[in-house]
Amino acid sequence: MLRKTLLIFATLSLLAACNSKTEEQSGENALSSTEIHLNDGEKWQVNAEMKPHLNGGKELLENYIANGGSDYIELAKQLITHNRELIQSRTMKGEAHDELHKWLYPHMKMIARLKKAGDAEAAAPIITELRDSYRSYDRFFE
Repeated sequence: MLRKTLLIFATLSLLAACNSKTEEQSGENALSSTEIHLNDGEKWQVNAEMKPHLNGGKELLENYIANGGSDYIELAKQLITHNRELIQSRTMKGEAHDELHKWLYPHMKMIARLKKAGDAEAAAPIITELRDSYRSYDRFFE
């Protein structure tokens, strides 16, 4: 348990470090820096090495919802595994990488909240958020 908690913390710290800015932002600029945007009207390209982990997590969640899953803690654990593998396969650079982080960091926070949900009733809205998060991913990335 401690190992998994440390892994989650380390992963979130790594993502935060990758996304840090050298200059502080405030007001409207800070707000716009967290909004994902398209690449001149086109979706951002995700590297082939990363796609199986992103698609695997999405498929896992879709199956959970379609089959009326009830073990939200196991779902969270499996999503954490997909994200850990995603981060290990990370080879993207530049603006596409930065935009992916804008999606991934909040997505990982949702999964952490899911794992800590006290019961299925508390987990249900988080699962909906995760579904919406994957839909957002599909709008901005391919």
